[in-house]
Amino acid sequence: MLIVCVVALGFPSRFWIAKDSVIADREPLPKDVDPTAPNDARMYNYALGGKDNYSADRHVSEEIRAALPVAINAVRENRKFMRRAVRYMLSIGIRQFLDLGCGLPGRGNVHEVVHGVDPEATVVYVDQDPVPVTHFQALLSSSRTATAVQADIRRPAEILSDRDVTGLIDFSRPVGVLMVAVLHYVFDEDDPAGIVTAFSDALSPGSHLAVCHFTSEGWGPEDLEFLNGLAESAGVPVALRDRAQIAALLGGLDLIEPGLVLPAHWRPDRAVSEPSGWLLAGICRK
Repeated sequence: MLIVCVVALGFPSRFWIAKDSVIADREPLPKDVDPTAPNDARMYNYALGGKDNYSADRHVSEEIRAALPVAINAVRENRKFMRRAVRYMLSIGIRQFLDLGCGLPGRGNVHEVVHGVDPEATVVYVDQDPVPVTHFQALLSSSRTATAVQADIRRPAEILSDRDVTGLIDFSRPVGVLMVAVLHYVFDEDDPAGIVTAFSDALSPGSHLAVCHFTSEGWGPEDLEFLNGLAESAGVPVALRDRAQIAALLGGLDLIEPGLVLPAHWRPDRAVSEPSGWLLAGICRK
């Protein structure tokens, strides 16, 4: 949501309507939206069969798909893990969700999974990209239990104090926080562990945090060099981390079983196809 840009071969709109896989502008684009530059959210949208993307997004996505065909599996694994994580949190009674780095709406959005179980449960989407936020706001314009906020995960205090966030999320009760394919966009100089701590400190006991992170493990040197080079050239670099480094970001939170694993192996609800091996995922409990 913000999501796995370099594997998106990871952000329906009434403002930009797609025709034949090309977004047609019905209203002027926001001034900070550049349709000539690849965008992680739109690439993810393209990978999942959406039409909210431009030729620049499709061009880079197809380059990746041609060189690394397994990339599309990683995108799907991430999305499926997100939905399973939400269903798990619902099963243990959580009724408030904060989706950080939400990306563009697609099939099986968090609020759809949540409201399928409890229409009164609340959901707040957060993204620094104005396009996903605008799309979600349009989609949720008539909802009183879900909204979207434009904010940067690297400034957690602003998110935690935002009126739209606190209007729907009561941090004195358990919250389900989703950091699904977002922390690998936060480099060490921006203190990703400190960001996780800032959010976890604000949560009440019983809250859960789901993470899915691009991993450096299991790559051959040539593929890794290609991936890093392509991400840099597309202007969307990622921070690759191994299992120990990802676990270290989680601070004092307790990973629940089965721990930090390939997303396809986190409590699968159906037969698992061959995992891409590109991601590690887990859920922590406070």
